[in-house]
Amino acid sequence: MLISWGLAGTPWKAGCREIFSGVINEMKTNDMVEMRVENLVFDPLTNTPIIILKDLLGNKSLPIWVGYPEATAIALQMESVTTPRPMTHDLIKNILMGVKASVNYICVNDLKDSTFYAVISIGAGKDEVEVDSRPSDAIAVALRLKAPIFVNQKVLENAKEYEVSPGPEQGPDEENQVKRWLDAIKPSDFGQIDQ
Repeated sequence: MLISWGLAGTPWKAGCREIFSGVINEMKTNDMVEMRVENLVFDPLTNTPIIILKDLLGNKSLPIWVGYPEATAIALQMESVTTPRPMTHDLIKNILMGVKASVNYICVNDLKDSTFYAVISIGAGKDEVEVDSRPSDAIAVALRLKAPIFVNQKVLENAKEYEVSPGPEQGPDEENQVKRWLDAIKPSDFGQIDQ
């Protein structure tokens, strides 16, 4: 059983598709499935946050277990919570915008020994570079910059099949649980996570 608070993903702007289509060649896009952040949940057995990615048609789901700092960064963005000072992923966004670079997309591109890998495709002018990243950090950056999220088809095929059933509508108790969690987070909480 997963405890869910029903956060919805952020769709990227339709106008980005035209720009984006020139960045990735046809071969790459055939190997990638566009997904969105469907939910952020807790695994009650391990008390670990899980990001649930779902394809745009709602047919495929991919759970990715993450640490508390990354889950917090994602939850803050999904709930449109602004912090008094920039958090790390906000800083990355500000740096990219400051140097007039953009995130074309992020892609969860590999799965090795039960660990997911990702890349962030960064464009600056006519140049493009793919930067190695943990999926949780890549997703946190993508949400802030409204960049599309992809998962390589090979990763979806190799990942264990997880049945992610949609939970009931979010109730006031679950909404309050999220708010209490966000209000109660302290910097010392982050030092307790094994990474």
